[in-house]
Amino acid sequence: MKQSRAMSLVESVANVIVGYGVAVVTQILLFPIFGLHTTLTQNLKMGAVFTVVSIARSYVLRRLFEAMRTKNSPSLDNSG
Repeated sequence: MKQSRAMSLVESVANVIVGYGVAVVTQILLFPIFGLHTTLTQNLKMGAVFTVVSIARSYVLRRLFEAMRTKNSPSLDNSG
């Protein structure tokens, strides 16, 4: 069964929200170990930056893989 477009959107949004939370919690837990002391506001802002970078990375990779898939798939043109 194929996933609907609406459910794909819900999955993508959930992935971004969870990723943001994981990034912020990871920063809060790990930064002090490395001697970095930041405020909650700074952690939230850095988490937002990491989230935007992650979305851009994911989009670029998805488009690259789609380009490779369409390049390597046989043509649907039966005229030749």
